[in-house]
Formats: sequence, C-alpha cells, structure tokens
Amino acid sequence: LTDVYSSSPALGRYFRSAQVVYFRNDNSTVVYQLEFSVPPSTEGFMEHTMNPDFIKNVLRQNIYDEE
Repeated sequence: LTDVYSSSPALGRYFRSAQVVYFRNDNSTVVYQLEFSVPPSTEGFMEHTMNPDFIKNVLRQNIYDEE
C-alpha cells in the first residue's frame, strides 16, 4: 500500500503512512489505517480528493493495472 499511495499522482504528495490495524487469516480480512497530511483548507479538497471512494479507487486502479 505504501508504494501504491506514495506513487499516486493524485495522492502521493499527501500520503504519509499505511499500517495494518487488524488481520484475520481465516477469511483474509485486513483493516488498514492510511495517514495523509492535508493542506490548509482548500475548497473541495476534503470532499473530492480525500473522499473515501476516491482513495479506494486509487488502490482499485492499481490492482487492475497489475492484471
């Protein structure tokens, strides 16, 4: 995850770290905590760039690109 987000054109400059919060092997469940450093309030930044769907889609796109 660190490589995915640190190299992202949209999120790379804001990404700080990723860590596993919870891991369950029997059903392959992993919960991650992503840390971003956000700039002072910019109109629409939190609603668009830091939108949870947008952040998930960056990871999803990376997975598709590797296939």
